Order: sequence, then C-alpha cells, then structure tokens
Amino acid sequence: MRTILITGPGGSGRTTVAAATALTAAREGTRTLLLGSDRTDTLGTALGSVTGPAPTEVTENLTAWRPDATERFRQDLTAFQTRAAGVLDLLGAARLDAEEVTPLPGAEELSFLRALRDAALSERYDLLVVDLPALPQALALLALSEELRRYLRRLLPPERQAARALRPVLGRLAGVPMPAEWLYETAARWDVELAAVEAVLTDRHTAVRLVAEPGPAGADAIQAATLALALRGLRTEALIANRVLPETAPDTWLAGLLAQQRKALADWAEPYDLHPVPHLGRDPHGTDDLDALVVPGVNPVPAPVEWPVADRLAEDGVLVWHIPLPGAIREDLDLIRRGDELVITAGRFRRIVPLPSALRRCTVAGAGLREGELRVRFAPDPDLWPAAAR
Repeated sequence: MRTILITGPGGSGRTTVAAATALTAAREGTRTLLLGSDRTDTLGTALGSVTGPAPTEVTENLTAWRPDATERFRQDLTAFQTRAAGVLDLLGAARLDAEEVTPLPGAEELSFLRALRDAALSERYDLLVVDLPALPQALALLALSEELRRYLRRLLPPERQAARALRPVLGRLAGVPMPAEWLYETAARWDVELAAVEAVLTDRHTAVRLVAEPGPAGADAIQAATLALALRGLRTEALIANRVLPETAPDTWLAGLLAQQRKALADWAEPYDLHPVPHLGRDPHGTDDLDALVVPGVNPVPAPVEWPVADRLAEDGVLVWHIPLPGAIREDLDLIRRGDELVITAGRFRRIVPLPSALRRCTVAGAGLREGELRVRFAPDPDLWPAAAR
C-alpha cells in the first residue's frame, strides 16, 4: 500500500489538502482511506460529511476514518488489568472501570499510531492518506515509535528473556526480585506493535507532503520540518504551496503579500517538488470545492531514503557514512559516539541511531557537512578489525 503523510504549520490548510488528495485519488479509481488525527471533525468539514470513530464511506472509492483515542485507551487499559490480574490482586489494587478512565498524556498519540498501522496493513485499500497534526506535533508523533522502542530495549533488554528458567535462582543469589514474566511479555508485545508502526513509516512507498502558505512564516517552518524529517530518514516528497493568490490581484494592500508570495515560491522552486494550489477566494467546503483544488497525483513511487556507507579504505583508509540533511547548518550540528550508537543533533532536533555493523568496529575519524549531506568518517579499530580487511 502507498502511504502519504500530510502535515504543515497550523492554519496552512493541511486538512483540506489531505482531503483533496484523497478525493483526487478516489476519482481516479484508487481505493483510498483518509485517516484524520484531529479531535474535532475538521476533516468532515472539508469533505462536507461527518466522520467519526468508524470508517465512513464518503464517496465511491473514498473512506474517511477519525479514530477515537479515548475508547482505544480504555480498551488497552482494561486488557492490561486482565493480564496483570495476579500482580494487582497481590498488591490489593482496586481495578479501574472503563467509564472512569480518561487518556493520559501521550495515549492519544499512541492510539493514533496504532490506527495508522492497522490502516496501512489493511488489504481493503490501495492508498492511505494521513492528515497529521500541525508541526511540530507531527514531527514528535513520527519519532515516537522509534524512541519508545529504544527505551524498552534499554529498560528491558530482549536478550535477558533467555534467562527465564534461571530467574528464580538469580533472584535468590542477588537478593532482589527479578522482573515478572508478564512485564517482559508486555514489553515484547509493545516492541512488536511499535516495530510495525516503524515499518509503515520507513516503507519505501511512504512519503511526506508538506503544506504551507508561501510567506516568511511558512518558509521558516518548512525549512525546519525538512531537516527534522531527513534526520528521521523520511523523504519530503512534495511541497504544496497552498492558497496562492492570483498575480492579477488589484494593486492595493495585497501588493505586499504578493511580493512575499513571489519570493517564497522562487525560493521553494529549486530544492522542492513544488505544487502551487490557487486560492479559491473562500474556505473549501465539500467535494465540489475539493475537486477544484489542483493537488499532485499519488501514483509516482518515491525514491527510497538511503544512508549509504562508502568504502574508502583503499584510497583514504576510512569508511564514510553519508547522511542526507538538507537545510542543516554546520554550526548547529553536533555528533557524539555512544557505544554502538551515534547521537546526531541538528539545531533543535536530535536522533540516536544505531551504527551499521561495519562501523561498530571503527572509531570516528571526523565529519563534515557538504551540499546538504553529513559525511562521517570512520577508521577501522585495529583491535576489532580483521587484519586481512585493512
């Protein structure tokens, strides 16, 4: 399945563009699911129909779905209480009724990611269009599955599950209680679910489309978002300049806006696949207005994002890790090697990535930023690298 993630600054019209993109695909005969993340029914407003917790058919080949995060959280908590019944009874804990449960911070985001995973794995559709929250909430959401998996692996290392039979003995020898079986099972189940979300986000058929109004604020937001997405290994497939004013507008107070618009469109034309969407002169409402919006098609499959390791051992005695970071500034970059991981900081964005297996047996020999690409050099560690390979 092809997955298109759509986001942009708040108020940029990303929901309208997401709805128009899904409708365009449906009109072409593509079985499309439009997934909304907003608590309020802004998606339904754009479509001219009500959307809710159950998938709703809007028109032929187009289904809209706005998952209920509260209900999903209640179901998860009820299931957790059932699995941990023995421990809760031992502690004398009182069970929570579903009716008294309200989602905790972060629960809504997790519920939406699981809904995204379920939608992407469905065989009923050929295309999934996701109306993500506004930036920067969308960037945090896209990073959540990878970060949680890393935390789980650090707190409950999977390899320690192999010592299940020895756990009672180890507990007596160490004099401390060992983690209960259900805790490892819960961690393993969450790891599988988060890995499935991560697989959808990093799939070669998944891409991000950014929506912004052409102007100074939109330009700053798009530059930061492009860098953050690249750091996560996600490709910005297209930039949709929304609500573009006609050049034939009267030469009045709109002149200043038109000048800003021209500059933004000119700056965006080279680094992005730019798609201007003209202003309708009103807020789009209903399928007729959405049909009037000229949005890019959905058929081209994006090129995969790659972080290749170049073998320069024969020429320079190093391996070079190429990490594309468009828009990165040299002074805002920072790298820290921590064991088998590399901590990359680009401005206010940070990611901790595992090193490829060959680089784990090397030491960092330097790094440089050139033409929007971070190139980290690694020299083989004589104590770890086979002599024949050097």
